[in-house]
Amino acid sequence: MMAKLALIGGTGVYDPDLLDSVTEETVSTPYGTVDISLGTLRGVEVVFMSRHGRGHTIPPHRINYRGNIWALKELGVTKVLSTAAVGSLNEAMQPGHFVALDQFIDFTKGRPLTFYDGEDGVVVHTDFTEPYCTSMRKVIQEAAAELDVKLHPRGCYLCTEGPRFETPAEINAFRLLGADVVGMTNVPEVVLAREAGLCYAAVATVTNLAAGISPAPITHTEVDEVMGRSFKRLGSLLMAVLGKLDPESSCSCTTPAREQEV
Repeated sequence: MMAKLALIGGTGVYDPDLLDSVTEETVSTPYGTVDISLGTLRGVEVVFMSRHGRGHTIPPHRINYRGNIWALKELGVTKVLSTAAVGSLNEAMQPGHFVALDQFIDFTKGRPLTFYDGEDGVVVHTDFTEPYCTSMRKVIQEAAAELDVKLHPRGCYLCTEGPRFETPAEINAFRLLGADVVGMTNVPEVVLAREAGLCYAAVATVTNLAAGISPAPITHTEVDEVMGRSFKRLGSLLMAVLGKLDPESSCSCTTPAREQEV
């Protein structure tokens, strides 16, 4: 049976224990090998992928984003639910809150950002009016309402290169640009998923107020501690969302980027 759903775990979401009958596999891709876990949820096969590797060993700027998304496509995945730990630039989005991302701003610097480098003589431009799957975002909102979980229905994610945290001056600039939260991993993941024709949505967990807004310096320990306190609620939300998704349904996300150019 080909897997149809995938869960990408970010900071604080490393283990596939949310699923049943978990096995480990390695997938070969043109971008190297990718380790994944296969499990089931209510009879549906789900791929679990730890974005930072087991034990958080891969920094954000070294993640094999192209290999990860290629592997999911190879495994027959149609819908990808991802998680992200973020700092908040919006004081309405407090630590412990969740955000269903709807827009992003890319401030990365040195990452491969596309499957289409033009090496085959084909230039592909992909529409990103709606970067995150609108159908999946509705399911996330419905699940959060049923669980009475604090979820902001939309939010703009600004992606930095990392692995350092941002300066207060950068955060001030990002606020002026309209960003609500800041993180280091969602781009190019969301871009590659759309290019591959996968439905993709992200639930961000606010772990801290960003630099200059927070009264104290930002530490990774603080991020891990908030993720730990939020994990039970996050896990319940993720499982509820996966349980509601129809692996066979399609939407505008499922047209691969190259076909959009035709």
